[in-house]
Amino acid sequence: MKKAYLVLSDGTVFEGTSFGADGTCEGEVVFNTSITGYQEILTDPSYYGQMVAMTYPLIGNYGINSEDFESDKVWLSAFIVKEYSNIYSNYRADKSLGDFLKEQNVIGIEGIDTRMLVRHIREQGSMNAIISTETEDVEKLKAMAAAIKSIEGQDYVQHVTCKKPYKWTQKTWTLEEGYTDVVNPSRHIVAVDFGIKKNILRYFADMGCEVTVVPANTTFEEIDALKPDGVFLSNGPGDPEPVKYAIELAKKLIGKYPVFGICLGNQILGLAMGGKTYKLKFGHHGGNQPVKDFETGKVEITAQNHCFAVDVESLGDQVEVTHINLNDKTVEGLKHKVHPMFSVQYHPENGPGPQDATYLFERFVEMIDKHKSA
Repeated sequence: MKKAYLVLSDGTVFEGTSFGADGTCEGEVVFNTSITGYQEILTDPSYYGQMVAMTYPLIGNYGINSEDFESDKVWLSAFIVKEYSNIYSNYRADKSLGDFLKEQNVIGIEGIDTRMLVRHIREQGSMNAIISTETEDVEKLKAMAAAIKSIEGQDYVQHVTCKKPYKWTQKTWTLEEGYTDVVNPSRHIVAVDFGIKKNILRYFADMGCEVTVVPANTTFEEIDALKPDGVFLSNGPGDPEPVKYAIELAKKLIGKYPVFGICLGNQILGLAMGGKTYKLKFGHHGGNQPVKDFETGKVEITAQNHCFAVDVESLGDQVEVTHINLNDKTVEGLKHKVHPMFSVQYHPENGPGPQDATYLFERFVEMIDKHKSA
C-alpha cells in the first residue's frame, strides 16, 4: 500500500493510502450512499469518467464474485472509501476487492475522511479531482485537477456502448438454480445500449422476452428492420444533450413502437419531446431515494445514479410527469399522453438496490401486449 493523494479542483487535499492499482487518474467525484453493492457500482457503465466515494465506512468485506457484474469491466475512474477490508467472507466470492481493482487497473484510495469529503461535495457541488500514487507534489496535482474538462457538453455514451448487436436471454439469479435462460420467449425487445446494465436485461428475460441489444448509434431504420415488439432506451453516463443521435432516434420511435426508458433513457426521451435537462448540484447516487408515483400514490425507495435531470417546466402538453423525487422534487418519471411511452429516472432493476420498482418491467410488457392486440 502506497501513500495516495486525492486533490479536488478547488484545491482541497485529502491524503490516504492506495489499494488496487497504482498510478494517476482524473474524474468527477460523486458519492454513493449504498451500504452494499460495491461490485455492481464498480461495473455500472453510468459511472464512466467519475470517481465514486462510498459513504458507508467499511467496504470490501464480502469480496468480489465473477457472476454479478453489471457489465464486463470497471468503468469508473477511481474508488474512494473510508476503510478497505482485504479480508472477505462470502461463499460466492472468488477474489478480494483490492485484487479485482488491480486486475482492472483502477486506483482505490482508503483512509481519508469520507464524511468530510461528502459534506464538501454536498455544499460545493460535485467537482473534478486527481488521485495519484506517483507524486507527492501537491501543487502540481492541484494544477492538474483545476485543468480537467467538465463532463457537461461531452458525449460519454460513445465510450461505453457495445460495438455490435447481440442477443440476451439470461434471467435473474435464484438461490435454487443460479442463472438460467428464458425458454420460448414470447416477445422481442430491442434495447438501445447507452451503457446498459445486465440486470435490466435479466428482468426482461424474466418477463418472457428475448432481447436484441444494439449500439447507441443504431438508426431507426435498422431497429425497424428487426421488427421488435417494443424498444428500450437504457441507462448511461454523462450529459444527455450532446447525444444528438439518440435524441433523434427517440423522436422517431415515439408513436411507432412502445418505448420504455431508464435513467439516461428518461432524459433522452424528455429531450426528444421538446424538454430540457440540467446538471444537479451533486446528483443522486445510492439505494435510498424516495420517489412518489402519482398514478398509485405510493412511495418507492429507489436506486439511482445520475447527475442530470429533466426540467419539469420545459415539458410540453403531450408529456405527463408520473414520478417525483421527494427529497428535491426533481422529475423521476414521464409518460406520453397519447403514445405508448413511459420512462423513469431511477433504476428498477435493483442492481444494487431495493426491489420496490420491479413492477415497471411488467408494466412495459403489458404495454407491449396491449399494443400488439390493438
